[in-house]
Amino acid sequence: MINSPKKEFFERIAHIQHAFENLGLEGMMVYGDEYRKENLRYVSNFWPIFERGACFIPRKGKPILAGAPEGEKYAREMCVWDDVRNIKEFACVSVPDEIDYPLATFSSLKEILEETLGGGKKLGIVGLWDMPAPILERIKNAINKLEIIDSASIINDLRLIKSEAEIACLKEAGRIACIGYKKLIESAVPGNTELMAAGAAEGAARMSGAEDITFMVLGSGLRTQTIIGRATEKVIENGDMIMASMAVQYQGYVSTVEFPFVAGSASDGQKRFLSALFEAVNVQLKYLKNGVIAKDMVLAVKGVFRKHKLSEYDVYPPMHGIGLAEAESPYPDENSDYPLRSGMCVNSDISLFGHPDGSNRIEEGFVIGDNDPLSLTPLIRKLCEEKGGF
Repeated sequence: MINSPKKEFFERIAHIQHAFENLGLEGMMVYGDEYRKENLRYVSNFWPIFERGACFIPRKGKPILAGAPEGEKYAREMCVWDDVRNIKEFACVSVPDEIDYPLATFSSLKEILEETLGGGKKLGIVGLWDMPAPILERIKNAINKLEIIDSASIINDLRLIKSEAEIACLKEAGRIACIGYKKLIESAVPGNTELMAAGAAEGAARMSGAEDITFMVLGSGLRTQTIIGRATEKVIENGDMIMASMAVQYQGYVSTVEFPFVAGSASDGQKRFLSALFEAVNVQLKYLKNGVIAKDMVLAVKGVFRKHKLSEYDVYPPMHGIGLAEAESPYPDENSDYPLRSGMCVNSDISLFGHPDGSNRIEEGFVIGDNDPLSLTPLIRKLCEEKGGF
C-alpha cells in the first residue's frame, strides 16, 4: 500500500496557514462530500460516504475534522487528524427525514467555527461551489458579522505540482487501470454486451487493488457519439468503433485510460480516423516537458486535425491535469500562455466526435519533467506507439 506520509499533511496545513496572511484569513473551512471529495481528502485524507464533511483549519495549530455519526469510526480510521467531531448539518445527504442517532455526541457548527476563528470574523471557504446553500446559510448565521472569503485558490495552487508520494499513488492507479483496460479490450468483442465488457474491466481493476472506479464511459457503434455515455445492454457488433474510458482511484488519486479501437474488422475509413488520433497524441508527447508554453501544445494537436481536415470534430482541449480529481488544473486551450512545469501530472484527452467513421478519444497519464514525460499508463503508451503508423 502507498500512502502520502502524515508529514506531508502537516506540510500542506503549514502552507495553507502561511497563505492566510495574503487573504487576511483567521480560519478556513474545507468542504467535501461523496461527490466533491478532492480538497477535503487533500487536507485530511478523509473521503465521506453518504454524509458530508469539512476540515476546519485555524491560524495556528492542528485542524478539526467534522463529519456525521454514521461515518465517525470510518473517519477516525482514515483521517490524519485526531480531533474528529460530529455536527448535525453533515448527516446523511440522501434523505429528508430527521434521523435519530442516540449514541452519537454532537458538536455545534457555531462552537467549531468559534474555535477555528479564535474570535476572528474572516473565514476562508474551499468548496463554495460544492456546498448546499442551506449549509452555507447556517455558516453565515452561526457567527455574527462573519465575512466569508472564497479561498479555493490557496489549495488549487498547492495541488498543481505533485509530490513524490502523490506521483507514486498516480502511478499505481495507472498500473491498475492498465490491467483493467487490457481486460476490456479482450472483452469488447462482437457478441458481448457493452455491460459485459465494462464489468470485466472494472472487476479486473478492483481485484488488482483499485480503491474505486471513479467512472466507466463506454459506447459502441453509433453510441460512441455520446462522448461520455454509460455502458448499456447493447450487443457489440463486428466493425463497431469502441469508445471506452475508465478512471481508477488509488489512495484518492485518479488515473484515466482510454484507447480507441474497433471490435472485429476495421473499415478503411475507421483506420484513417484512428490514424489521425494516434498521430495527434504522438505529436503532443513532444510538448509535454518543463518550460513549454501550454498553448503551443494545444496548437500542435489542433494542427494535426487541421491537416487531416478534422477540425470540425475537435470538441475540447486536448489535455488536463490529474490528481485527486480525474480532471483538474492545468486545463489549457489555445490561449493559455503559462508554461508547463516539472511535477505537473496530466492526462492527454485527444478526441474527435461526430465523424462519419466514428467518434473516439485517447487518454493516457504523464508526469511533466525536464525531458521526456514519465508515462503513468504504460499499456496505453505502448499501444499508441504500436498504432502510430496505423
